[in-house]
Order: sequence, then structure tokens, then C-alpha cells
Amino acid sequence: MSDRTGAPDPQISAIAAMVAPGLDAFEVMVRQAYAQLPEEFQALCEGLVITVADFADEEMLESVGLDDPFELMGLFQGVGLAQGGDMLHTGQEPNHVWLFRRPILDYWAEHEEQLGDVVTHVLVHEIGHHFGLSDEDMEAIEAAAG
Repeated sequence: MSDRTGAPDPQISAIAAMVAPGLDAFEVMVRQAYAQLPEEFQALCEGLVITVADFADEEMLESVGLDDPFELMGLFQGVGLAQGGDMLHTGQEPNHVWLFRRPILDYWAEHEEQLGDVVTHVLVHEIGHHFGLSDEDMEAIEAAAG
């Protein structure tokens, strides 16, 4: 598109030049989103492992009853703090949050939200499971806040 003088519209040009972030750039976005969370919140996440992957594997999908990898944007694996997940027991893996790049990008492409906001939402949602909150608890908190 161009303006009346025939010059390209800079906003349209900027959008046309956009590319989806690769895995490395996406991981940087996740780290930045985490760094912007309140320090008190981060302190409660000590020992929590955060990993970015393109998609969930079959075992992860099966664990939440899904077949389509585009349906899972994030996953918490572990024992929530409310269930005693603040102390590792012999043989217990650390609590783990996964964010899945391709489903998040797919969601972003279909909605009118900034990508950083979607990443932060998924990250906070999965960390909410680390705190022992259910999906219903988090939905109620979001509804009350919004």
C-alpha cells in the first residue's frame, strides 16, 4: 500500500518485513518475559526449569489428553509447591515449565494480541501450575483481574 504520493506506507512495510522468531529468538523472548515478572514471584520459582521447544512430544500430549500438537502452548511438569514440590525428593526431577513456540505463534497469528503478551500469558499460566493452581483457579484470577 502507498500514500497519496505513491510512497510506501511505513507501517505496512514494517508488517510485511516481519518474520516469526526462530527458536533461539523465541527463547530470548521467554527469558525477557520471565525477567519482567515481579522479583517476589521469581524468588518462588527458584529451581524451576523453563524450556522452549517447537512442539510438545507425544508423551506430553498424551499426558493432557491431546492429539494435535498445535493445541498445547505450554506445559507444567512436576509437583506444585502446594503439593510439596518446594523440596526435591530422591529421584525427583525439578519442576519444569515448557513453552511451545509453534502453537504460540499459531495462536498469535489468529488473534489480535502482541506476541510478547501471549508469551507472558502462557509463561505465567504454566508457572501458576508450579504454585499448585488449577486451570480453573487461574481462569478465575484472570477474570477477576480483567
